[in-house]
Amino acid sequence: MKYVNQPVRKSDAMSLVTGKPVYTDDLAPKDCLIVKILRSPYANAWIEDIRTGTAAQVSGIACVFTYKDVPQKRFTLAGQTYPEMSPYDRLILDRHVRFVGDAVAIVAGETEAAVDKALKRIKVKYRVEEPVLDIHTAMDHKTLVHPEGNWESKVPVGADNKRNLCASYTEESGNVEELLAQCKYTVDQVYHTKANQQAMMETFRSYCYMDHFGRLNVVSSTQIPFHVRRILGTALDIPSSKIRVIKPRIGGGFGAKQTAVSDVYPAFVTWKTGRPCKLVYSRYESQICSSPRHEMEIRVRAGADENGIVRVLDVYSLSNTGAYGEHGPTTVSLSGHKSIALYRHLEAYRFAYDVVYTNMQAAGAYRGYGATQGIFAVESAVNELAAQMHMDPVKIRELNMPLEGGPLPGYPDSPYATSCAMDQCMVRAKEMMDWDAKYPCRDMGNGKVRGVGVAMAMQGSSIAGVDVGGADLKLNEDGSYTLGLGCTDMGTGCDTIMAQIAAECLETSMENIVVFGVDTDISPYDSGSYASATTYTTGVAVMHACEALREKICALGAAMLDAEKDQVDFDGEYVYSSDKKVSLREIAVKGTCGNTQELQVTRSHSSQISPPPYMVGMAEVEIDKETGSVKVLDYVAVADCGTPINPNLARVQTEGGIAQGIGMALYEDVQYSEKGAVRNNSFMQYKIPSRMDIGSIRVDFRSSYEETGPFGAKSIGELVIDTPSPAIANAIYNAVGVRARELPITPEKIAMGILEQEERE
Repeated sequence: MKYVNQPVRKSDAMSLVTGKPVYTDDLAPKDCLIVKILRSPYANAWIEDIRTGTAAQVSGIACVFTYKDVPQKRFTLAGQTYPEMSPYDRLILDRHVRFVGDAVAIVAGETEAAVDKALKRIKVKYRVEEPVLDIHTAMDHKTLVHPEGNWESKVPVGADNKRNLCASYTEESGNVEELLAQCKYTVDQVYHTKANQQAMMETFRSYCYMDHFGRLNVVSSTQIPFHVRRILGTALDIPSSKIRVIKPRIGGGFGAKQTAVSDVYPAFVTWKTGRPCKLVYSRYESQICSSPRHEMEIRVRAGADENGIVRVLDVYSLSNTGAYGEHGPTTVSLSGHKSIALYRHLEAYRFAYDVVYTNMQAAGAYRGYGATQGIFAVESAVNELAAQMHMDPVKIRELNMPLEGGPLPGYPDSPYATSCAMDQCMVRAKEMMDWDAKYPCRDMGNGKVRGVGVAMAMQGSSIAGVDVGGADLKLNEDGSYTLGLGCTDMGTGCDTIMAQIAAECLETSMENIVVFGVDTDISPYDSGSYASATTYTTGVAVMHACEALREKICALGAAMLDAEKDQVDFDGEYVYSSDKKVSLREIAVKGTCGNTQELQVTRSHSSQISPPPYMVGMAEVEIDKETGSVKVLDYVAVADCGTPINPNLARVQTEGGIAQGIGMALYEDVQYSEKGAVRNNSFMQYKIPSRMDIGSIRVDFRSSYEETGPFGAKSIGELVIDTPSPAIANAIYNAVGVRARELPITPEKIAMGILEQEERE
């Protein structure tokens, strides 16, 4: 193929490296109002009195809004297909503030200095109440995070605001207790993953203006333009038809921007005042009032026979959704569905979860979306089973991993592995790591020990039967094509990938494909860029659009040649029959002028299955036994994402996800004070890995062919963050015998574990 499976350069690469104005704040009008939010200093409080008179009198202030000014219609900020699984538990501003950083008032003014001055002049009297800050005691706590009567869960997910429950569920297959009793080897342990910040370079930001039709235009750095339109319509209590959402280039999202964190405030200001305005979150705000990964505590009970066959898994996840329920019911479901299915021989399994409200900042979507937490727990438990058996952790996976055509227990989106090269991924990873020579550890003779560890993972490709990809394709009069997309490129390169698919299908050059980004007025509907859906779902929509447009080109070309449609063919440049031909340019001109058949098509696609991509990750770490400090020396990853449409982009996706996974494993932890305030509210306190922290990352691919995907492709975006945490934890155990069941794995935890071992000995 000329373009598919080729390392094509990203189409916007030169614009980015030359500093062209492509991001939201670059495009905002210079004279727009500056919007900022007054935020609560308390984790749980009621506003008894709020005075804004002196703030409104500050020179340059256009408006000050409080809970008294906003619609009393609850909504969710979760970017999900309607009806959202997440509860409707928010107001734009509420008298009841539920976490430190919750919105109290909106101020808009001509200058940032004026707005800052006005914020200081707002006087608020709070009635402070006891907060709920412990996930273990949140359920049925005497303090209710959401006592309001108009709280609503639109989908039956086991939610009950009178119990601080955002969701609750249990599913079971087979007799778990009976099988656990039969197994020779069992593990029963609790694993704890902390909240992590996505830490994308471009913080949350939006600007808004009214057009001459009296419609609200919102330009936002968002992964979910069509969902933002619906969310704003609900929040402002106006028809969505009065709202237009435009997505410029996104400076990173990683799931954070699947929640409409910043859009509602400037939208409300512009709707009320008619004036353009913008809101740009500071890094401080992005740390304390955004949408970090859900903290989860996961109990895993696992059983295996004497031959190393894993026969039973029991997974219970307790998830902390924070003060609001965005993505609470959905992230937790992946903690079991994407981890249990890794073990094909299961005769019984149980998966249960509770998602609780607490008075902490609301959690949200983050790359991996719950699978990351569940895979850490289940893969760690299986590594503990292997240790009991004195079995190589690679061997136990070889005995149990998914195989093509085999079952995926507990995975609701595909009854079996329609495409799977996990076994090939494991073979290649062993070769790259030189596993047999390095396992389990090597004493370096200087107080340092090196160990290796392994984990495997699967994710999904879109949400089966829910996610929709859309593509609009038009032939222009010069013979070029315009490809309109509803998916959002947030740095992943999906605009480039869709152009590659279109160029391949149309047999034309990529330079002949003009791709334009999302504008909800003119783009085809697309669920958005999340759930590893874009290449798999929108890619098929692009293929269907190309097929339909080719048919129209052939039909018009045949008419121009006085031939029947089935007597002609199209090679990308000419429609031809046996003895004559007409050029694409001639057809394009005819299709534009004096023709009643438009050369434009719109196609949508939704898949009824979600074929998983698969990955094996292996880590080599070095530990200083005296201090407990750990260094990742080498990380090997081999992924099966079907056909990589663009191997270079797939590779950098993998490298970036592994770097984030290393951060989750060793450094990142959103911490709270005893009063509920985020302690690490800047990058000075919140450690993310630098290039010096991630060692060597080496990536390879072993491809299956997924018939339901474009050119055999599956997803890659989320899978790549799932293996580092369990693989690194396994490597640490193999090096020094310390079993880490809580993330991040800090030097203190390792040093204390080594000390406890020495005391026992």
